[in-house]
Order: sequence, then C-alpha cells, then structure tokens
Amino acid sequence: MRTEGTGSAPQGDREYRTPTVPAGPGEPATMTERPAGQVTAPEVVELSAAAVTPWQAGVGVIAPYDFALDRELWRWTPDDVSLHVTRLPYVHVPVTVDQAAALSKAKGVTRAVKALMAPEPRAVGYACASGSFVHGAAGQRALHDTMVAAGAPRAVTTSGALIDALRTLDADRIAVVTPYVDSVTDRLLSYLAEHDVGVTSSVGLGLLSHIWKVTYAEVAHAVHEVDRPDAQAVFISCTNVLTYDIIAPLERELGKPVIAANQVTMWAVMRAAGHHAVAHGQSLIDVAAPSAA
Repeated sequence: MRTEGTGSAPQGDREYRTPTVPAGPGEPATMTERPAGQVTAPEVVELSAAAVTPWQAGVGVIAPYDFALDRELWRWTPDDVSLHVTRLPYVHVPVTVDQAAALSKAKGVTRAVKALMAPEPRAVGYACASGSFVHGAAGQRALHDTMVAAGAPRAVTTSGALIDALRTLDADRIAVVTPYVDSVTDRLLSYLAEHDVGVTSSVGLGLLSHIWKVTYAEVAHAVHEVDRPDAQAVFISCTNVLTYDIIAPLERELGKPVIAANQVTMWAVMRAAGHHAVAHGQSLIDVAAPSAA
C-alpha cells in the first residue's frame, strides 16, 4: 500500500504520466513518462508579467424593494462595466400610486445613493418608472437633484431617460403599455403630456403585485393590441416587466421603435458613465451605438 506523502509507487506499477504545460499558444499538452517510484518536481506555471487586469467601470442602480430582474439589467451591460445594485426600503403596500410615492421619498433615495458610493460608480440610475413619474415632471427633477445631492457623480431616472430616448428617436406620439392599475397609468400619461408627448392609446394590465411574472407572450399581445398607425413608437412601462428578448422582434413586426423601462434606464445610465448599452436589433441602442455616429 502506498504511504501518503512519500511519493512511492505501488508494487507492479510501471510508470506514472505527468502532464506538461503546452510549449506555446494552441499547442496541446503532452504526457511525460517516468519510471515507477521516481519523484519529479511539480510543473510551475507563471503568469506573464505583461498580463493586464481588465478595467471595470462601476455603475450604480437603485431599484424598488420588489425588483426581480437584476439579470435583465446585466444583459444591456458591456463587459467592461460592473453593476452595483441596491434596493429601496420595503413598504407594505400593493403596486399603486401610494407605493410609487413611497419609492420616491428623498430619505430612502438618499440612503440608497450613499450605500452605492463606496465602489465609486461613474453614474447612478434610479430604476423605477412609477417612482420617477408619480409626481410629474417636477417630481422627476427633484428626484434627480436628490440623487446628485447625495453624492451621485451623474444621475438618471427611468422617466427622465424615457423622455431623452423619445427625443433621440424623434418620437412625440406613442402608444403605451403598462402593468399598472388605471390610477398609476394615468400618472404616466400626465407626465408624458407635460413633455408634449401625445399618447395615441394605452393599455394597463391592472396588476397590484408580482409584475415580474408577466410573460413575454402577455407583453407582446398587449403591444399589438395598443399599437396604432399614427403611433411613432411603443413604450412598455415598469422596470419589473421582462422585455429584453422581445424588443427587437416586436420592432420588426410593427415597423417602429419599441422601447421599455429597463432599456431606457440602462441606455441612459451607460451613456452617463461614458459607455454604450449592449443589444442587437433594438432601435434605441442601435441609434446610440458608436458605429451609428
């Protein structure tokens, strides 16, 4: 029997095989033979002194306490950017105007921004549509100013990003899909009107909770239902609605831009941080891509 740590071989063994390091890139490792019982020094692999650690810029994201789509935000994130996500304080209310108002309170937003400052993000995004439009255009501006006062080097909100995205796409008449009850959807329509954005039609799903469980099929059906020939674009509201994979196919089917809450948020916060969001076949991202400049 072999004794642990002695390096001796069991009787009858003729040889061991030891892998060697490839001589160069693309060359396969080989096996060297040695007689049974012979002890050899382990192979040592040294990292090249020229190896460069990739730089990771940081971007902060403030999300509602019930936000469930962190992975979707990462899909718009380039490889050289890390997301630092934090949640707003929990409030025991359904998805109503009251919840949106609670999510926009300066105290909670200030605390969330300060929690993100340690890793030194280049920009911070407030990823909640209703929380940033519930108090209208003035409320959105106050929310932005609160984030900057708390230390965000650059700040964007979902609803502020929505207006910037529509201007980038030269769209001022849109159709709107929301998961909300009517009282919340009405606040969005009023916010858009303040920015001279006309709404050709709107549809709300009337949900009070578990919005992240809405399926792609349900969203796509609502988009087709709400679209009108005179709508220059379609907006899908709420950062808890999953949209990444269906934006490009819907644009091809409708022949017009389809934008969504998470998309405009990531587009805007990446731009604020000096980077470009990642996606294929999405009009908003393609328009802003370096090759489109």
